[in-house]
Amino acid sequence: MEIIKMTSEHWPHVKAIYENGIATGQATFQTSSPEWEEWDSAHVKACRLVAIENDRVIGWAALTAVSGRCVYAGVGEVSVYVDESARGKGVGKALLKELIQESEDHNFWTLQAGIFPENIASIKIHESTGFRIIGTREKIGQMNGVWRDTILLERRSMAVGI
Repeated sequence: MEIIKMTSEHWPHVKAIYENGIATGQATFQTSSPEWEEWDSAHVKACRLVAIENDRVIGWAALTAVSGRCVYAGVGEVSVYVDESARGKGVGKALLKELIQESEDHNFWTLQAGIFPENIASIKIHESTGFRIIGTREKIGQMNGVWRDTILLERRSMAVGI
């Protein structure tokens, strides 16, 4: 497996993996994936990665800025998605570790993630890479008419902003 920078050429594969995550009902509140232009404008340009195996995208990770305010310029929200065929093989953890390094190289001092409590594998991957649970955001949003909680995790850099 190789982890490289994501480009627009990877988008069809990234989108398919994202849509598969959406379909699980355990990855995001989103109900559909955007087109490339919308996704591209919403994500930090410098912190986008794909995992490639046998010339195929098997996972991706990216950051979204949490705010447009300059005081939060170094705070990003993490997204990590792994193709169904590659889950349980360390792809998500490898992507997250590389994304952490990439984020620090671009002056991010805090990363956060909002994960559904049922997504235990994702919570464990985040904890294993230095994220800590901040708390539960109770009934933070509705999915198909049902209120859902998320677990808020945070990782503070030991290299940036100290």
